Amino acid sequence: MRRFIVFLFSHSIVLAIGVALGIYLLPILTAPESPDTAMLEQKAQSALYSADFTRTLKGSDFLHWGEGKVSITPTQIVHAGSLSPGPDYKVYLVKTFVEDEDEFLPIKSESIIIGDVKTFSGFLLDIPAGVNVEDYTTVLVWCETFGEFITAAKYR
Repeated sequence: MRRFIVFLFSHSIVLAIGVALGIYLLPILTAPESPDTAMLEQKAQSALYSADFTRTLKGSDFLHWGEGKVSITPTQIVHAGSLSPGPDYKVYLVKTFVEDEDEFLPIKSESIIIGDVKTFSGFLLDIPAGVNVEDYTTVLVWCETFGEFITAAKYR
């Protein structure tokens, strides 16, 4: 009986580690190629606003972070930098700056989803028609699957 319990425990640990590694590595392995840095820089030249994603926000940690410059044009959001890898990232525009899950969840319904992030070394997202960037102040990256704050930057 003792041998069975040890067997069950050890295999459960290995299974848990495998699932955790799969959740972490799958987005990296299936990610499309990131946009070219020169193209991101060219797109950012027409920005109305820019701000920086930093790792030092209250809601960021060693698994959930972003860094680099984010530029907002009337039609696109351009990020030149890095995001921690993860599944189901969404970019939101938010009316007030927030820096963790507890601050974002109450205002999530008032925020607008811009699009999905599939790359972790910069991204370029088109702003949907009818969305005015002047109505918002902050770009936020959120992991929808796990309800995790990744990063945010106040652009005005």
